[in-house]
Amino acid sequence: MNKKEKTTTSSWQIDRRVFLKASAAMAAGFGLTNFSCQNLQNRKSDSLVRFGIVTDIHYADAKIKGTRYYRHSLDKLTECVHFMNEQQVDFLIELGDFKDQDTPPAEEKTLGYLRAIEKQFQRFSGPTYHVLGNHDADSISKAQFFDNTHNTDQNPIRSYYSFDRNGIHFVVLDANYKSDGADYDRGNFSWTDTNIPPVELEWLEKDLATTPLPAIAFVHQLLDGQGNVYVNNAAQVRQILQKSGKVLTVFQGHHHAGSLQHIEDIHYYTLKAMVEGPGPENSSYAIVEIQSNLDIVVTGYRSAVSSQLAKETSL
Repeated sequence: MNKKEKTTTSSWQIDRRVFLKASAAMAAGFGLTNFSCQNLQNRKSDSLVRFGIVTDIHYADAKIKGTRYYRHSLDKLTECVHFMNEQQVDFLIELGDFKDQDTPPAEEKTLGYLRAIEKQFQRFSGPTYHVLGNHDADSISKAQFFDNTHNTDQNPIRSYYSFDRNGIHFVVLDANYKSDGADYDRGNFSWTDTNIPPVELEWLEKDLATTPLPAIAFVHQLLDGQGNVYVNNAAQVRQILQKSGKVLTVFQGHHHAGSLQHIEDIHYYTLKAMVEGPGPENSSYAIVEIQSNLDIVVTGYRSAVSSQLAKETSL
């Protein structure tokens, strides 16, 4: 994402059933091993699924630009993957803008950055998944991105897809289409013109109608409002999610500062970007735990915000 955002820290306070807390270990300045042990101790014995999320890695061997420390993202992801392996989460998913590019861009260099960050991502010992972000089609095509990444047990050319894990249905969306329905391709797009086209909307509605399971959705650009960082037809997408009566939470990236919203019984959690700021202390990643009562606990690490999201849908 770019430009100025309207969401502020106060937007994290949604209602009395959403309790936010800073990670005690991070506030105390503990290292990775310390808060790793804390998380294991706090794990609920009746949890259904635990998975890791990370977003806006923006890896490139490029100079610092503003608050974006592109080169630092490789080491930040190394820490994240090591931690997720240690925690034995069920899967790891990145929410878009996986890599970045040079100025001016060079296709072969961009592909090199993608391969380098994917190699580190695949050091995770379990299933891995990608959500396509706008920077993932900057100087390369979607097809080139798919050729150099891996989504576990998925059609390698599908940019939107779904899968089940331990009684939960997971949906991955792709909003990287222009208003005319054309794919983002080698920088042929405007980051403010982001859409989910009719064919994907039809697929989404059928996918949710078919599953008997409660669902979680992942998308890069935001669905919980209007403006530059939001999907243009976000309201239409939300209507489908709400109508299904099955979607508990949408996890998003793109808006680097992060945010949390609650709309019509669905929580929208936007994870803070990994690329922002120097060094591991400015990294961001989280573990999401879905409990048997369908409450969701998000435990944030480094700069990521922790949250407890109470189930309010009737399934």
